[in-house]
Amino acid sequence: MRELLLINITGPDKPGLTSKITSILSGYKIPVLDIGQAVIHNHLSLGMLVEVPKESASSPILKDLLFCAHTLGIQITFTPVSDTEYEQWVLEQGKHRYLLSLLARKITAEQLERVSSIIASHNLNIDTINRLSGRIPLENAQTTLHTKACVEFSIRGTLQNENRFREQMLAITDTLGIDIAFQEDNIFRRNRRLIVFDMDSTLITSEVIDELALEAGVGHEVATITEQAMRGEIDFTESLLQRVSLLEGLDEHILETIAQRLQLTEGAETLFHTLHNLGFKTAVISGGFSYFGHYLQKKLNIDYVYANTLEIREGRLTGKVLGQIVDGKRKAELLELIAKKENIRLEQTIAVGDGANDLPMLGKAGLGIAFRAKPIVRESAKQAISTLGLDAILYLMGFRDRDDLSVSQHTLQHAQNLSGEVS
Repeated sequence: MRELLLINITGPDKPGLTSKITSILSGYKIPVLDIGQAVIHNHLSLGMLVEVPKESASSPILKDLLFCAHTLGIQITFTPVSDTEYEQWVLEQGKHRYLLSLLARKITAEQLERVSSIIASHNLNIDTINRLSGRIPLENAQTTLHTKACVEFSIRGTLQNENRFREQMLAITDTLGIDIAFQEDNIFRRNRRLIVFDMDSTLITSEVIDELALEAGVGHEVATITEQAMRGEIDFTESLLQRVSLLEGLDEHILETIAQRLQLTEGAETLFHTLHNLGFKTAVISGGFSYFGHYLQKKLNIDYVYANTLEIREGRLTGKVLGQIVDGKRKAELLELIAKKENIRLEQTIAVGDGANDLPMLGKAGLGIAFRAKPIVRESAKQAISTLGLDAILYLMGFRDRDDLSVSQHTLQHAQNLSGEVS
């Protein structure tokens, strides 16, 4: 009769260890049904589920494995697994799988405890936990000003109440100073090809309309209209037209002055450098103004820019906007338009924004991220980042700090070929 054994090996990692263990199993022609290995600070944890055929006695195999473990200075244990337990394990492999990313300036035990407790309360299993961020040098361990950290949980199970799960996770983000992203683990997560950004308070730290209003001496009036729009008293298009009308007569040279002092959001340059190396298409889809979008396009090598155009006559703003207004509905339409033009499925797109008018775009994208957003936007979007910079988006895409993102053209072409199979 066959025998199923779970072999667990722990101890100091060293070259050739796995090879020596598996060579013994190979000598007895043992099938391996499952295997997993992790190394944390040079300490190995290796597990294998093996099948000992009925014609083979387990005693000689165990004896050889124990002797090998002794010579290697590691610990080894054996746990019998029944056929029923194995079949149950097989059934569980068909359950939904999710990825939960915990992002913070610094990871603490309390954060892990609170997150894992919520996971357990929904009867979900944590299969693996991986650190995606680099190690923080000890000399920087006491400060969190410029650090970033991310651990990723691979979760298995059937989530009965996803809304409640997300509510519980969102509730602990502010108190613990963390961000939590939760997404289905599927092929599209690993094959994103287009990422679009809102501009004001997302790609840049300021609201350009406010900067223009200050230069025109109408800062208070513009702020009042903005507050009305945020309270829902007027819609985005009406508020935009009212605010722009107050800019009538402003010298067009002021646009260049403001553009020169725009501050990119933390992590923007790192993110765009990486995206371009990986062959991503990038876009700005903004309810702001095209002059500043094109300024950023040159700075960050952005592929597409869609924004509102200020009318200028005889060197001065007329207080009017040319063409179709880029509002929330139009943002979602433009995302779809770019994806179609590039032959990219919507599931392969990412959208990033901070305002209520970004929600249609965030909802349509395969991965919608509310970035340093207003509370109502954070609550409505599936993903939110408020603690780290824009480059934290790479973690949600599965990248690690140690990944070499200066890919060769051959590797890039291979990745694009694979992505094309999904389109």
